[in-house]
Amino acid sequence: MSRTGWFASSVVPFRLVFFMWLVFSVEFFYHIDLSFLGIRPRTASGLLGIVFAPVLHGDYLHLLSNTVPLLFLGSALYFFYGRIAGSVFARCYFITNLLVWIFSPRLSYHIGASGLIYGLAAFLIVFGLVRAELLSLLLSVSVAVVYGGIFYGVLPSDPRVSWESHLAGAVVGVISAFQFSHVKRVD
Repeated sequence: MSRTGWFASSVVPFRLVFFMWLVFSVEFFYHIDLSFLGIRPRTASGLLGIVFAPVLHGDYLHLLSNTVPLLFLGSALYFFYGRIAGSVFARCYFITNLLVWIFSPRLSYHIGASGLIYGLAAFLIVFGLVRAELLSLLLSVSVAVVYGGIFYGVLPSDPRVSWESHLAGAVVGVISAFQFSHVKRVD
């Protein structure tokens, strides 16, 4: 277990969520739409989305549906796997968005933090199974029970939902779990 407490482990996810709410508030109160800063696949301007897409949300419900899982999964990552958490979080954030920019067949803007969430959930589930240590397995099963159903989102269903982000995040999370599985001390 991490040498820091749950509160200290929540700093990175809380900062990101705070910034997401701040950006949404600015958009709402000033009646501006920043979705043009999202990921627009294979366009030069769409490269900005690799950095900005996770902090942009279409509406209040979209933002709220990303807030709780991001806080829980991000905090769990930093609490239980503090030594590798920064690398895993960065991969799930940036590589996921880069994959969407490269491979998404749709040229619409992709916004939201769900790709990051799918990456974190996939990492926590698979890493626990691969490590096969009691605490990691318990965390893996807990995340699978609470968030396992989200993986239906990797299939195209709703044209307004970026299933490409979900799929890319899940792939990045799974690959990261296997790549970090051999690290001796992760806490």
